[in-house]
Amino acid sequence: MPALRPTEFTATIRWLGRVADRDAGLAADALTEARLRFGGIEGEAHGGLTRPSCSRVLSQHPRRGTEIANVRQLSILSEEELDAIAAALGAGPLDPALLGASMVVEGLPDFTRLPPSSRLQGPDGACLVVDMENRPCQLPAKEIEAVRPGHGRGFKRAAEGRRGVTAWVEREGLLRLGDTLRLHVPDQRAWALLETVRNG
Repeated sequence: MPALRPTEFTATIRWLGRVADRDAGLAADALTEARLRFGGIEGEAHGGLTRPSCSRVLSQHPRRGTEIANVRQLSILSEEELDAIAAALGAGPLDPALLGASMVVEGLPDFTRLPPSSRLQGPDGACLVVDMENRPCQLPAKEIEAVRPGHGRGFKRAAEGRRGVTAWVEREGLLRLGDTLRLHVPDQRAWALLETVRNG
């Protein structure tokens, strides 16, 4: 019995990017296509099958730098939420490269809240697994501030609940600008005690 339900919801790829050198900064280089490997986008500094643990998982791995599976190979944003961030900053259009984005898609409502383990599947079968919401941090703020002085410091608040999701590659393939991704969601209800734990 299938564990994932194909939906009629789709998204169109509007932007693709790659951070080639993480030490040089967060800003991404724009691409017209992205070759997905099991370690992520070819040439992506955030790629690899494993990564060092960071502040987001300190409750699970108390020592930063512990080797863990890399489920943060890609950072995916929605065009609609990116526009909302830009409007909140009052900075005009916001270049996704400044956020270190891997991909910007259009057409999926409430994108940042997609259920973990959802799939986004491309025309050739290439498939990305949504890990979870990507929480805002100060790294994009520095990139924004460098090109739009006075607007970067408000990024973290403006991006709350709009920062998109992180994802990892389940099936290799090629994604291009303009491709349509179909959303597949887990055929599973929400855990009954989720709100209790969150509010506890």
